Amino acid sequence: MLKLDAATVRFGARTALDAVGLDVAEHEIVCVLGPSGSGKSTLLRAVAGLQPLDSGRVFLDGRDLGGVPAHKRGVGLMFQDHQLFPQRDVGGNVAFGLRMHGVSKAEQEARVRELLELVGLPGAASRAIASLSGGEQQRVALARALAPRPRLLMLDEPLGQLDRSLRERLVVELRELFDELGTTVLAVTHDQGEAFALADRVVVMRDGRIAQSGTPLEVWQRPADEFVARFLGFDNVVGASVSGEFADTPWGKVPAPAGSVQGECTLLIRPAGVRLVPAGEGLRCTVAARTFRGTHVSVHLQPEEAPRLEAACALREAPEPGDEVAVVFDAAEIVVLDREPST
Repeated sequence: MLKLDAATVRFGARTALDAVGLDVAEHEIVCVLGPSGSGKSTLLRAVAGLQPLDSGRVFLDGRDLGGVPAHKRGVGLMFQDHQLFPQRDVGGNVAFGLRMHGVSKAEQEARVRELLELVGLPGAASRAIASLSGGEQQRVALARALAPRPRLLMLDEPLGQLDRSLRERLVVELRELFDELGTTVLAVTHDQGEAFALADRVVVMRDGRIAQSGTPLEVWQRPADEFVARFLGFDNVVGASVSGEFADTPWGKVPAPAGSVQGECTLLIRPAGVRLVPAGEGLRCTVAARTFRGTHVSVHLQPEEAPRLEAACALREAPEPGDEVAVVFDAAEIVVLDREPST
């Protein structure tokens, strides 16, 4: 339904979008991830018509959007800071786009009631914006974006200003709502957990280009290269050399995934693949630190004359800082990354 063809945006000497190609299918939820300056927000603004392209094209339902102003593109846009009108009540905010489209007052009122029910704010039409919590304002902003029934809904850091517990609850509600409505969504976020919970497909950007695109499971299990792996929070990334069924690494020989290309490579060992065993059975390490992660404990290990390792341990089995331990490696959690990082 949405297609970007070699979309390019430059700000002086800096290329913010570098010939980006991206397709979004109808009813698909795509989340764009990337560090600050990677081009993700510029991509969103280019699709919305808020940022002109220097070259390339954007199509919606096969229609070239070149020269089409933002308000005529048939897309909905929800910003991180909500951008609600404080002088209007909740109903007035939700109905704003409908008024701009010349919808009758009776239809406006019916649509406002329907949407407020849908986003969990039934009967809130007469409430003042200032009386709402952050989460309630987020729901009003979503209802306003959905009111004109846009073909494409775009979200710019939609939950960025909310506290973590509220974000985690709302992202589940958003996913259920979009599934119910069949909404096509293009969202930008810096929060990996939010993206992986919401998206059918995750797009990771770097320096104005797409570094990787795939389902959340594909991206998590097989990062395309060292950049994507480290962006996702994996630190156990080293240079290695694959020979046969094993790879030589600074941590010694580790099992190589079946079918690995032989020779020099970059290797990722996910923390779940670093298993603690009784001393004497594997690589000797000292516990340097540990961090409680809620579902597990992240244990930072310092081997002798080798880079640090991170292991994921069950809550009751995590060793204390200063303990001497040994580790072995699980082949199922080892990934051979692309030899050359994406640029």
